[in-house]
Amino acid sequence: MELIDRSYEGFYARFDAQTQKQGAPLMGADNIIGNDYEIVFKTENGINTAWAKNRFGDEVGAFDIDTSRKLQIAKGRGQTIRALLAYVGFADNTDPGHYWGQMALFCFNPAYEQEMNAFIDRIADKISVGIRPRIDLGSKAVEKIFTEKDWIPTETVSLPKSEPGIAIMKDHQTVTERLIEQGRAGNKGCYAISIVFDIVIVAVIILLLLHLFGII
Repeated sequence: MELIDRSYEGFYARFDAQTQKQGAPLMGADNIIGNDYEIVFKTENGINTAWAKNRFGDEVGAFDIDTSRKLQIAKGRGQTIRALLAYVGFADNTDPGHYWGQMALFCFNPAYEQEMNAFIDRIADKISVGIRPRIDLGSKAVEKIFTEKDWIPTETVSLPKSEPGIAIMKDHQTVTERLIEQGRAGNKGCYAISIVFDIVIVAVIILLLLHLFGII
């Protein structure tokens, strides 16, 4: 099992949108907690930076130098990299304010792709409901991925620390987002329901505003 231990690394890492325009889509249905992201690398001014790209081809943010270096090393070793959206926040303690978030990152030997992907899918299910399992695993924990059916860590990690000027925007999937995901997976009924639900919510908000201003 020594090879398996060396072939895996998991950690949560922060990414930052470079502009509000780039970060704003993080609030939409194209970026849902628990979704998979592609890691791409861009070199600017001699610095190689890792970026998170969603399944629709949009780059939503960049990682810092240390995380980018870790991911670059994993890529150089031929490891498979998976990234899951785990959190979205907004910082208004900077000028201008900006969106940022966290990804759950997994680097592993592609020889064990079937077992590792099944494990990561289970982690994604937990993250989608606001549970953040610990993913920086020692050798004994990694072994359980292969020897214990449907194993998942019971230990969890906290959300980023709350501080003035930081707002939590997303840390789990909403009911509407779950319906959207089911629709994208082929359940058209759920997708239709999600659209109707959104329309009803918008209508209710409009009615409340009209009532507030004495129009109705």
